[in-house]
Amino acid sequence: MSGNRATARRRQDVFRWVTIGVCLLFFALPLYGMLEFTTRGPGGTRSAQTWATLLDFGKVSTEYPALKEGFLASVGLAVLTVLIMLVLLVPTMTWVRLRLPGLSRTVEFLCLLPLTVPAIVLVVGLTPVYAWVTYLLGESTLWLSLAYVILVLPYAYRSLDAGLRAIDVKTLAEASRSLGAGWGTVMMRVILPNLRTAVLSASFLSVALVLGEFTIANLFSRKNLQVAMYELGKSDAQISIAVGLAALVFGFLVLFAMSFVGGPRSATAAAPRLRRTRKESP
Repeated sequence: MSGNRATARRRQDVFRWVTIGVCLLFFALPLYGMLEFTTRGPGGTRSAQTWATLLDFGKVSTEYPALKEGFLASVGLAVLTVLIMLVLLVPTMTWVRLRLPGLSRTVEFLCLLPLTVPAIVLVVGLTPVYAWVTYLLGESTLWLSLAYVILVLPYAYRSLDAGLRAIDVKTLAEASRSLGAGWGTVMMRVILPNLRTAVLSASFLSVALVLGEFTIANLFSRKNLQVAMYELGKSDAQISIAVGLAALVFGFLVLFAMSFVGGPRSATAAAPRLRRTRKESP
């Protein structure tokens, strides 16, 4: 029996590594093709001039102003989208779990609904809304964050829901309230520290999605990083592909970092905060 188990384990290990190898090859080949294209020089030579140009921020700002504008817009969109998403979801999900558990299914349905709506349909529905947004707030690309919050809701909801399920929110809230803490103190000093890993995961997923979004920005005639890359590809394909490769690698690193941020927390980590609430509460 032990010999059969060892054989089965070896087969599982072989199958696992073969699967991982095939997946890595599937993703690595296009990336290698992009890298090979960006290092082509005149006469079939190899050159790092494209990457040297990309790393020269002064030259990029001067020769590719649209790329600079799109990059700054995407960074601003990522920050604003994450802030709106956290302010919207964290208090709502916490309150539903504490006071309105019967609405949890409804909130989950609303948050997951964007997965079933194509981006083009979302743009058609949001066009009248953005007509008023443009009229009242201007044509800044940053207002696309209102639409991007809808896109990131399903992924952020799942991350935050997993974090809330991993802790006893009701006990922590009741203990803090019994020590005299207000709801603001409970949320900022007790709930959020225990949701650190979930909040970081939701934020990283949101950043990765915002940096890679093209359809909504293009259809609304706004310029983010992806739209700038698309326009730049018509005049300088190597720089455009280099920026795309750098964005893909950055997105991969961001998602990969989700496996390491946060870390295990002690079961008694919240105790000092609970004791401090009595002193800090009005």
